[in-house]
Amino acid sequence: MNLLILFLGYLFGSFPSGYLAGRITKGIDIRSLGSGSTGATNVLRHIGKRAAITVFLVDVLKGVVSILLAKYFLLNDSWQVAIGLSTLIGHIWPVWLNWKGGKAVATGLGVFLGLSWQVGLATLGIFILIITLFRIVSLASVCAALALPLIMFISFNNSIISLPFLLISILAMTLVIWRHRENIARLFKGKEPKIGQH
Repeated sequence: MNLLILFLGYLFGSFPSGYLAGRITKGIDIRSLGSGSTGATNVLRHIGKRAAITVFLVDVLKGVVSILLAKYFLLNDSWQVAIGLSTLIGHIWPVWLNWKGGKAVATGLGVFLGLSWQVGLATLGIFILIITLFRIVSLASVCAALALPLIMFISFNNSIISLPFLLISILAMTLVIWRHRENIARLFKGKEPKIGQH
C-alpha cells in the first residue's frame, strides 16, 4: 500500500497542468516558450493571468492531495516525506512530457501546506512579501526556498514538526534553487524580468 501511494504521489505531481493550459487555450506547447517551464510563471507570461492562476492552484493542490492521502492512510512522517518528494519529482520530471516539467515552487508549497500548514503559510508569506516589493517571481521563489529550512528548524526546535520534515525542507530548497539556477544568474546580471515584462 505504501509503495502504491508513493506511485500515486508521482502521478499527482506529474499531472501536466501548465502544458494542458497551453494546449487547451492557445494550442501551444508552453515548453517551447520562455523558460521552457510548465509552471505558472511561464504560463502567465505567454498565456495569461487566468490560466496562470488556474495552473498555480492545480499545482498547489497536487502537493496537498498527495500528503493528505498519506495522512488518510495513517502513514508515518517518513512515508509522508517520501510521498512529498515523489510528488515534487513528478512535477519536475513528468513522464508524460519527456521529463520536462515545472520548477517545484507551487507543488512544493502544496506539499508543505499538507505536512505543516503553519510552515506552508509562513513560506507563502515570504514569497508574497518579496514579490510585492520587487515584482520578480524567481527572486520570491528563491527567497522562500531559502527561508523554508529556517522556518522548519524553528518549528522543529519547538517540537511542532519532526526530523523527516526538516530534512525534506532542505531537499526541497535544494531542488528549487537548482531549478532556478538560470534565473539566479540573470538576477545577478540584473536581467531577470519583472511581472509584466518578457
